[in-house]
Order: sequence, then C-alpha cells, then structure tokens
Amino acid sequence: MSRIDIHARHELSREDAQNAADELARDLATKFDIDYGWDGDTLVFERPGVDGEITVDDESIHVQARLGLLLALLKGRIEEEIHDYLRSHFNCRFTP
Repeated sequence: MSRIDIHARHELSREDAQNAADELARDLATKFDIDYGWDGDTLVFERPGVDGEITVDDESIHVQARLGLLLALLKGRIEEEIHDYLRSHFNCRFTP
C-alpha cells in the first residue's frame, strides 16, 4: 500500500482553512470518484482503493491517504493535484 502525507502551512482562519479542505475534497471527488465527510476538524474520504483524511487546524492542513495497488500508480498525479490546488488557491507553504 502506498501512502501520501502532505503538510501545508496556511495563514487562513480555521473556517477558511476548512473551506479550503472541503474544496480540495470536492475537486478530488469529482476527478477520482471519492466520497467524503467531516468528523470534527478532520475531513475523512474514501473509495475502493483509497482512504484518508485531511486535518485542519489554525496553522496547517495535513493530508494523509492510503492508496491501494491500482491507485498507487496515480500517486504522483494525486500529490501534484493536492500541491497545485493548495498553492494556487490558498498560497500554502509546505513542510516536510
């Protein structure tokens, strides 16, 4: 199983950061047919072959996903989509 683990620093309010995570999940849901919903400050998403969460706090967004065998082939594309989206829409800075 392949994993995605992305941390992004932001300067948004918590509400705006949650909206950013929600918009990202909606975008990924459209492109990759993912179901998602909020559990407190964590947006949980899944579909056959992938599951994960996007956690939002006052300073950062943390995206974690576990990709099954077939989606592991798209790992680079999925990571690029997440990075590009967070950079272009929310001017996020990434930490290791």
